[in-house]
Amino acid sequence: MIERLTVRAASLRVAGAVAFLAGAGCALAAQPLLVSQAGRMFHPGELTINRGDILTIVNDDADLLHHAYIDSEKMTFDSGDQKPGSRINIMFSVAGDFNVLCGIHPKMRLVVHVR
Repeated sequence: MIERLTVRAASLRVAGAVAFLAGAGCALAAQPLLVSQAGRMFHPGELTINRGDILTIVNDDADLLHHAYIDSEKMTFDSGDQKPGSRINIMFSVAGDFNVLCGIHPKMRLVVHVR
């Protein structure tokens, strides 16, 4: 009887450890993905992410303002003016294809595919 209880307790510990590690893996997957704004371009210019992922957009231009925005039927976002060195986060909670544009530099475009 004691041997069965010990095996069961060990099984519960292993199951708990697996659940903990799976949770830690989820937390790691939720880390923001970095997108740079430099040279009047987004780097990368296109990417595919999962619904619920967060993009952190960093203004890496030393002397330029940027202004990221999304205007679609599924989602809108407006960062306001971004000073050099600033960071903004965008969470993509719905699936679809989105254009992140710069209100100051009209040729800047980041295409985000959300699955």
